[in-house]
Amino acid sequence: MKALLTRGCTLFHYQPVKIFGHLHHLKLAPSVDPYGQRLACTSLSTSVPSIRSLSSMAKPCVLVTRSDIPTTTLEKLRQVCDVDVFEGPAMPRDQLMARVAGKSGLFCFLTDLIDAHVLDAAGSSLSVVSTMSVGYDHLDIQEMKKRNIKVGYTPDVLTDATAELTVALLLATSRHLFQTNMELRTGGWGQWSPMWMLGRGLSGSTVGIFGLGRTGQAVLQRLAGFNVAKFLYSSTTEKSLDATFPPAEFVSFERLLRESDFVLCTAALNDQTRGKFDRNAFTAMKETAVFVNTSRGGLVDQDALVWALQTGQIWAAGLDVMTPEPLPTDHVLTTLPNCTLLPHIGSAEVATRVGMAELAADNLIGGLFEDKSMPKRLC
Repeated sequence: MKALLTRGCTLFHYQPVKIFGHLHHLKLAPSVDPYGQRLACTSLSTSVPSIRSLSSMAKPCVLVTRSDIPTTTLEKLRQVCDVDVFEGPAMPRDQLMARVAGKSGLFCFLTDLIDAHVLDAAGSSLSVVSTMSVGYDHLDIQEMKKRNIKVGYTPDVLTDATAELTVALLLATSRHLFQTNMELRTGGWGQWSPMWMLGRGLSGSTVGIFGLGRTGQAVLQRLAGFNVAKFLYSSTTEKSLDATFPPAEFVSFERLLRESDFVLCTAALNDQTRGKFDRNAFTAMKETAVFVNTSRGGLVDQDALVWALQTGQIWAAGLDVMTPEPLPTDHVLTTLPNCTLLPHIGSAEVATRVGMAELAADNLIGGLFEDKSMPKRLC
């Protein structure tokens, strides 16, 4: 479907977009430039400089470290920037170091380690780094602050998708969904037995959430309909929750571990939370506890988790994040029947990934042009 730029034209309402090898039809919203012209639609209605203004300005050079993002995002960037795109799923570090040199902006991902070495290679021209992620532990934020480099990220957009995945992983782990599916496929489903593959239900349970930020609150709302007896949470501060949330009690980390039947980790990774779930934490949990982590693998001492699962210190664990990623196929976690593993797919939903890509582009554009602003600036 062709983009229309003339005044008074009728814009199409749907745009075919190829995302990760599949064709999707996205409903789009029009945007209007400073001269009143209707521009090409995008899935987010952030405006960009008009074609007329671009003819009188030099385009900044930017590097995009992988090509498997929505084509609409690349088209938006190319309207206002000279775009160097690595044609592949993940940019090798040596190429990143070589091709970032002289660039004004960097569009990166959580797979890219952007440290002082990369910033040195980029040189003084680099003024904006935009990551297509809500997490930013792959970025050396302090070094970027020292160099006055603006940093954008993509919070909020992926909250719903990650919360949905957290609930799905909780249910898959507590009710043996992966294991029972495998039994069905491999001939393990025999005569009915009253004690076979028994799981643990949410009804009447105590659910503890570590980290009641955007994702934690979204999970809390989604679990409201499961007849949970009590919600506990531990966070940096007590939250003021309105009537859309079920009652939840602010407690210490120790009490949350001690009393919860289900422990959900949705906290951000930082110096205070790194390795928070260690051997002492798992020892404090009930032997019937189910642990779920959809935040970052670094919050968990993985060796301690393996010990807890192997010894029966906790009943089961569900992980969407781990260390390292990708997890080696021969890692001990892959052999444990009471551990449900997913390959970091918390935000892997079509509209979510499109929204993340568009927001990352808007952050990059907003940081590069003085008359624009970054919708989600980290520093």
